[in-house]
Amino acid sequence: MKEFFSNKRKVRGFKEFLYILPFLILVLVFSYYPLYGWVYAFFDYKPPFPLSWEKFVGLKWFRSMVENEVKLKQLLMVLRNTFAMSGISLFFSWFPMIFAVFLNEIKCKPFQKVVQTVTTLPNFISWVLVYSIAYSIFNSTGVVNTIGMALGLFDTPQMFLQSADHIWFKMWLWLTWKNAGWSAIMYLAAISGIDESLIEAAKVDGASRMQIIWHITIPSILPTYFVLVMLNLANFLSNGMEQYFVFQNAFNKDSIQVLDLYVYNLAMGSGGYSLSTAISILKSVVSIILLCVTNKISKLVRGEGFI
Repeated sequence: MKEFFSNKRKVRGFKEFLYILPFLILVLVFSYYPLYGWVYAFFDYKPPFPLSWEKFVGLKWFRSMVENEVKLKQLLMVLRNTFAMSGISLFFSWFPMIFAVFLNEIKCKPFQKVVQTVTTLPNFISWVLVYSIAYSIFNSTGVVNTIGMALGLFDTPQMFLQSADHIWFKMWLWLTWKNAGWSAIMYLAAISGIDESLIEAAKVDGASRMQIIWHITIPSILPTYFVLVMLNLANFLSNGMEQYFVFQNAFNKDSIQVLDLYVYNLAMGSGGYSLSTAISILKSVVSIILLCVTNKISKLVRGEGFI
């Protein structure tokens, strides 16, 4: 009998493994197999020649990042932009949580669904289309300049997109407009899991809606918030590239170029494949270290980690 149940558990375990096997294959193909490309950081690679023809240079490109004054200056500038963009996003990471809390307080369900749909849809729009919208509104002949000059607010067209003024904050505004509704979904799910008896008991005790939000809703979803903040800390150097790529131009390039975009421009623009690969490797190593550190902090503060 014991052998029967043991074999049954093994069969069940094998079936459960087959369920996740396609996802494991996808992870291996798209996440681990490309790591083979790291080998380019140790060669003086020049396309289109095969790698076997190129000279092995060891850690030359890693050393050049700190030994070459021009490259070091560029890298420091890019890191400044990266830290600024990530820092602003981290500082305002509470915004989707508060948005979800107040969205949940809308009592008219049809209106609530409309607001949630309207704020979630931009997440499915590509950054190219987002820039097209921005260009139609803020370019020299766009809606804002046309109305502003018609009302006498501007004497000449304002270069909103070309200017580097407040570019970090502008990028955060566009990112928030695109992702706020989507980010709020996780908090709405956490709010739906709050025990209704707590809210009913608070109402019986005479608590107002703001008191219920402050003393029940927000404390209940704070664990979700802290986990997401920890994950954002682990990805502090990863801003993505698409947003900054479409918004960059000759006037704001020095202020908008983050690490991911710098790696892309270095490889595609000047052909520095080996150097860009070396920078990507260092970025990945730092991200892994940040992930381990934030997981350790989570265990110390919350008593449990997220990995």
